Amino acid sequence: MTRKKPSTAPGVSSAAPVPKPPDTLEGNPWLAAAAIVVLVFVAYARVWGAGFIWDDDAHVTPVALRSAHGLWRIWTEPGATQQYYPLLHSLFWLEFRLWGDASLGYHLANLLLHSSVAILLALTLRRLGLKGAWVAAAIFAVHPVMVESVAWISEQKNTLSAALYFAAALAYLNFDTRRRPGAYGLATLLFVGALTAKTVTATLPAALLVIFWWQRGKLSLRRDVAPLLPWFALSGVAGLVTAWMERTSVGATGEMFKIGGIERFLIAGRAVGFYFGKLLVPSDLIFIYPRWEISRAHWVDWLPLAGPMLVMVLAWSMRHRSRAPLAVILLYVGTLFPALGFIDVYPFQFSFVADHFQYLAAPVVIAGIVAGLGAAFARVGSRARPFLFAGAAVTTVLCAAATCRSSARFVDSETIWRDTLARNPGCWMARNNLGADLLQAGHPDEAVALIESAVQLAPRNPAGRINLGEARLMAGRVSEALTEFREAVALAPANAEAQADLASGLLQQGNKAEAATHAAEALRLRPGLAKAWSVQGNIELANDRRDAALENFNRALTLDPSDVSARSNRGAILAQEGRLDEAIVEFQRAALTQPRNAAFQLNLATAQFQAGHLAPALASFRRAVDLPNAPAAAHRNFGLALLQSGDAGAAEVQFRAAVASDPHDAESHRQLGGILYRRGDLDAARRELERAGPLK
Repeated sequence: MTRKKPSTAPGVSSAAPVPKPPDTLEGNPWLAAAAIVVLVFVAYARVWGAGFIWDDDAHVTPVALRSAHGLWRIWTEPGATQQYYPLLHSLFWLEFRLWGDASLGYHLANLLLHSSVAILLALTLRRLGLKGAWVAAAIFAVHPVMVESVAWISEQKNTLSAALYFAAALAYLNFDTRRRPGAYGLATLLFVGALTAKTVTATLPAALLVIFWWQRGKLSLRRDVAPLLPWFALSGVAGLVTAWMERTSVGATGEMFKIGGIERFLIAGRAVGFYFGKLLVPSDLIFIYPRWEISRAHWVDWLPLAGPMLVMVLAWSMRHRSRAPLAVILLYVGTLFPALGFIDVYPFQFSFVADHFQYLAAPVVIAGIVAGLGAAFARVGSRARPFLFAGAAVTTVLCAAATCRSSARFVDSETIWRDTLARNPGCWMARNNLGADLLQAGHPDEAVALIESAVQLAPRNPAGRINLGEARLMAGRVSEALTEFREAVALAPANAEAQADLASGLLQQGNKAEAATHAAEALRLRPGLAKAWSVQGNIELANDRRDAALENFNRALTLDPSDVSARSNRGAILAQEGRLDEAIVEFQRAALTQPRNAAFQLNLATAQFQAGHLAPALASFRRAVDLPNAPAAAHRNFGLALLQSGDAGAAEVQFRAAVASDPHDAESHRQLGGILYRRGDLDAARRELERAGPLK
């Protein structure tokens, strides 16, 4: 007996079931991707108005590389940029063409790149058949540990390279299924792009082998290993180039990097536990963490290594039941490997760990936890789905809120350094850099105190010595500045900045011959150092070679338009040649860059006064004398301008301020005597003129 088939509804075929419309983000990739982008831009809303910090100026394309020839140099000249990441610096080159020095454009670009990384991560996880792919991507997108990579413009190297890393992984997984040469070529091209953005992506071929082992239980030499051998070769070459650049160009050399082999293993064990802990509990995140003191002689330093080793052994022992835990561990530790202490990188001199070091590795743990929880809840049944959804939503919201708070630290350089010192008071780097920023902003007292404490914390580091010497030089304490500069050169003879600063100090002391020697050495070591050309210009000026000096100042400003010393000195030469309008432009730029520098305001005011621009000159003089430690010349010249404007009373105040600042200022005594004489106060006038006479 046969059963009668049920009738179908009108217009619906009985041959295939009607697909159920997607009711979750997991079922609608386009909606999920859009949600990721919105989530990132909302969580990082405070970054939109953030500026540049720390070494951003080394990544935003310098003047010398902004031309088409500069783009060629980025690719063909290792050393033209801080690190040989030509694709990264090509992107920065393009971005400068689009929005110049406006920080907003760079931040928005980084947010888009980070969103792309999260979306590509989700697509990769879906391609691997893992549950909760979009949930894992959303948590990664707003996890607070990622803030350092997303809110810091310099770390566009992380977001760009990671996007190419996951794109290459997707392309290779496609090749692994279909074995088409075109898919392999595309995957290889994307992988090369990732390597030229940041070489931490060199771990991808090893990661793919771990994935294949996890999927298949074993590896085939012909199917799995052989196609990736060219990738391993590319990784090796890229790694060697980066390690060489770290030593020769970035500065990963010196006593701070003399670490024993056993200590490096201890550092690695502690770092793995540290990074994993920050992912699980992302609290007390610091821009620069304290640098660990590790010794094989201390038994407690061995304990952090025991944890990862024990977890590895347990995962290995249960591989026959499930290969997933061991695969997650291998992927996480393997991706972290370049940052675990076995390869010297510049930041190791002040910390062995940093949040941005685990940007590429973090998705492994996040995806592993989400997939594991999803599988566990799936065994319970559909009743667990609301709890799983609620947990994912709460986790994402909490992470987004924490990211919003944490990203506020990156608003500007002073904020990030003060936050670092509040959380890590012993950080000499933060003290040194904050001091340098304050010194440039015209706050010498606090700056000197910070830099001095940085030198006390790290007496063998030349950067602190250089900044302390510059502070001493600005204060006119030339001999003390020279002591610091000589110490910096002794610590790092190949440091071009130290050589240039020593030359500057020697010139101020009147030692032109030795100054010329060190300036030449600075230019030999680093021909692109604007400061060295500026010092060379000062030497030429001291030797009364004005044309040669002007040429050197022009070269310095071509390399670095923000070199206020070169700009001010160029303005002085133009003023001496009677080209006052051109000089005023240079002085205005210098004063705008450092508005709290009384000398720059005085130069501008004096040039305006000499050019007959009385009203703007009076305003500039007022700004100069209102600044701390304004020189006597500022009060004197302001007084002369006020006399010309007809305000003898205000002029008298300025001349009195000048002689109070410098009792030997004959011109101020003479002008003050003249005012008193015209007022009829003959005795007081005679006293001032008598002081002026012998002094003249």
